[in-house]
Amino acid sequence: MTEQATNGANPNAQGAQFSLQRIYVRDLSFEAPKSPEIFRHEWNPSVQLDLNTRQKSLEGDFHEVVLTLSVTVKTGEEVAFIAEVQQAGIFLIKGLDAPAMSHTLGAFCPNILFPYAREALDNLVTRGSFPALMLAPVNFDALYAQEMARAQQQGSAAPAPAQH
Repeated sequence: MTEQATNGANPNAQGAQFSLQRIYVRDLSFEAPKSPEIFRHEWNPSVQLDLNTRQKSLEGDFHEVVLTLSVTVKTGEEVAFIAEVQQAGIFLIKGLDAPAMSHTLGAFCPNILFPYAREALDNLVTRGSFPALMLAPVNFDALYAQEMARAQQQGSAAPAPAQH
């Protein structure tokens, strides 16, 4: 059998390995700067969600991916609350070429972390005595594609995975 060199476009499917090792909260914060006065206002919220991902290589084929969700909710001009969670995971990933690894770290892993981050934020908000925060699902594949297109337009050969 002849060994074929990979051209960077195809991961070696037989040698590829993906395994979730651990999911954990890296950082969590909640601030209600105008309480208790804010509870006396009519509740007409506007929600601003900021999303960011980052990754770092650990020893061997282990990688940490951190998904940060920051939510600022205002009612009128007043800030009702600011909540942030850094949901992290450790993933064992082997046998992928560079494009597949970049996509896995920039889109697939954050997609796994998002439900945990959303639940942690919702829990924080309700403990702060505010109505539940139901964040809509996020299409990390689309965000990753946008980031890759933006990086390509800027002439970057190999962008860091997923800064959204």
